Amino acid sequence: MANADAAAEGNGGGGDDDATRVDHLMDGLRAFGANYTEFTRRFATWLGLHSTDAAALVEILYAEDQGTPLSPARLSERVSLSSGATAILLKRLEQAGHIVRTRESTDRRVVTLRSSPDIRPRAEAFFGPYAERMAEAMSAYSPQEIQRFEDFIGRLRSTMDALLADEYRDGGPAA
Repeated sequence: MANADAAAEGNGGGGDDDATRVDHLMDGLRAFGANYTEFTRRFATWLGLHSTDAAALVEILYAEDQGTPLSPARLSERVSLSSGATAILLKRLEQAGHIVRTRESTDRRVVTLRSSPDIRPRAEAFFGPYAERMAEAMSAYSPQEIQRFEDFIGRLRSTMDALLADEYRDGGPAA
C-alpha cells in the first residue's frame, strides 16, 4: 500500500503526525468496509443465500428505502455483475420469494425491482440493531461535524468512482 505521506503533505500539516493520522483513518475505513462485508455475509447465511445474492438484496432494499428502486441494469452496476449473471441472480431471488419484478413506468418495458412483503420484516430484524447502534454512535457528533464527514466520504467516494471508471476500468491500473 502506498504511504500516506503524499496525502499528508497537501494538508499543510506536521508531516509524520499527519501521515500517521491518514494511515489510521485509511485503516479505519478499510476495517469498516470489511465489517460491512461481513455483515452482508452473515445476512446471507441467516437467509440461506449466497453472499452475492444477499448483497443484491441489500442493494434492492436500500434503494427502496431511499425512494429510488432499482432496475436490473442499475443493480448489475451496483453489484458489479454482467447483465446475464444479474438475470440469473434475480431469478434465484424471485424463486426464493425475496423480490418481485414490477412494471411501474409508463414505459412497460422498464422493470423495477422490489423486495417482497415477506423479506422486509426479516431484513429489518437483522439490520435493526446495526441501524440503532450506528445512529447512537453518530449522535455523539454535531450536525456540522456530520456534514463534514458526509463531505469527506463523498469526496473519497467520487475519487474511487473516478479511479474505477478511468485508471482501473479494464481491471487494473492503466499502464
